[in-house]
Amino acid sequence: MLIPKLRSPVVLVHGLMGFDRIRLAGRTLAEYFPGIIGLLERAGNRVLVPRLSPTDGIAARAIQLGEFLDRHSPGEPVHLIAHSMGGLDSRFLITGLGRAERVLSLTTVGTPHRGTSFAAYGIKRLERCVRPLLRWLGLPYQAFYDLTPAACRAFNEATPDAASVRYYSVAGRCSLRWATANWWLPMGVVSKAEGDNDGIVSVASATWGGGCEVWDRDHMELVNWPNLALQACGLWRDRSDLYGGLIRRLADQGF
Repeated sequence: MLIPKLRSPVVLVHGLMGFDRIRLAGRTLAEYFPGIIGLLERAGNRVLVPRLSPTDGIAARAIQLGEFLDRHSPGEPVHLIAHSMGGLDSRFLITGLGRAERVLSLTTVGTPHRGTSFAAYGIKRLERCVRPLLRWLGLPYQAFYDLTPAACRAFNEATPDAASVRYYSVAGRCSLRWATANWWLPMGVVSKAEGDNDGIVSVASATWGGGCEVWDRDHMELVNWPNLALQACGLWRDRSDLYGGLIRRLADQGF
């Protein structure tokens, strides 16, 4: 696929527990969006990747995202492509912080717009253990509360879409057969309550905006992380090219 060059920068926003890049001695060891940054840059796009707090709440992370845009693209509108919780941060930036004029489009990828049942399950079952640990480590923990279905219902009521921004979404769907062990528990919880999901976010919750694509991938495969179960069978392959399709859609809309 020939990937077009957009006139405005593309900002890739990571999700819960995320990062931009992990570096050691000046070398990049890992990227949250492996293969995707280089793919878009080789087509001539300017790609920006902020580093937000991994565990703070939506409002705090949205403020951090806004500050990043002010530093790296001052006065310039951007296209946001946001994974998981990053999509909620982006929506709050646009509406809650009144920054719609800075955003041309928002494409959310595996974002729990209606929350995830596993967040409520985790708070009920694990809060006593995890919250003191995060507090001891000096890490915020509001993110886990912001991702429950109840919290997201309130968020959606208070955060309507901006008329000037184009909204699109991608949902993930993964069968238990090909899910790696880390997804078995959350996938079961979400499947029972919400149906098809990517291991933690249901297709129904991830659907938002003017058009939703459904990719047969788990939650982290949505940003091109390898699926170890598929790798072991020789079936996994790099699919960063899917992001070329997202850019092509924006180009076809005149961006």
